[in-house]
Amino acid sequence: MRLDVVTIFPEYLEPLNVSLVGKARARGQLDVRVHDLRTFTHDRHNTVDDTPYGGGPGMVMKPEPWGEALDSVLESGEGEPVIVVPTPSGRPFTQELAVELSGKPWLVFTPARYEGIDRRVIEEYGDRLDVREVSIGDYVLAGGEAPVLVMVEAIARLLPGVLGNAESHRDDSFAPGAMADLLEGPVYTKPPEWRGRGIPQVLLSGHHGKIARWRRDEAFRRTSENRPDLIERCDPAALDKHDRSMLAALGWTEGPDGRFWRPGRAVEE
Repeated sequence: MRLDVVTIFPEYLEPLNVSLVGKARARGQLDVRVHDLRTFTHDRHNTVDDTPYGGGPGMVMKPEPWGEALDSVLESGEGEPVIVVPTPSGRPFTQELAVELSGKPWLVFTPARYEGIDRRVIEEYGDRLDVREVSIGDYVLAGGEAPVLVMVEAIARLLPGVLGNAESHRDDSFAPGAMADLLEGPVYTKPPEWRGRGIPQVLLSGHHGKIARWRRDEAFRRTSENRPDLIERCDPAALDKHDRSMLAALGWTEGPDGRFWRPGRAVEE
């Protein structure tokens, strides 16, 4: 997979040289290219921003350097990339989207600063390419480089051969399938006792069916506590009889459509 990042802070992307992503780059599984937006300016101050039309606070990133930078990136490769625009106003970045993007051969990220990029840039490339405006959460950061690091790591770990164990991501929180609307439960390792605290005996039983059931129950327990909104939206067809009993024990009520709701939750929140 090829990844291009256009930014005014190339040094911010240095973490892409370490850990799993760095190893994937070293093995040739990831071709990461970072481009300095300021090299596509033509004034002595390397200006990349200007005041917004219509007034208001902040500055807006100019279309000219972005257009030149993206044209240069597109001309350097074959095929058409997916352009990913990190922005608080984009669609949520989810595990499902990470899985989809991990199947693309070429991604181009455009982390912005200030108030964002002149809208005409998004429209220009959106008319002929797949452009995704994506948000990593309901908050605002100083720039889009941190979201790029988040998204690249989430996407890269899904590529074949990047994780040491190919099964590792299948039980992740939000993983497609049985875990699509659940958070992963607690995990334990050796020693069996630490500071007077043991581990659940079922994990020592060697009974794979009981262990799998315990892990799923704990996923429901953690999701109910930390992300009740996920329980409300979970697909009834994905729940078995034991799942329903577990949710009932956690205080959830099953509606006529098979979906669950918890009395008083809307009032409490």
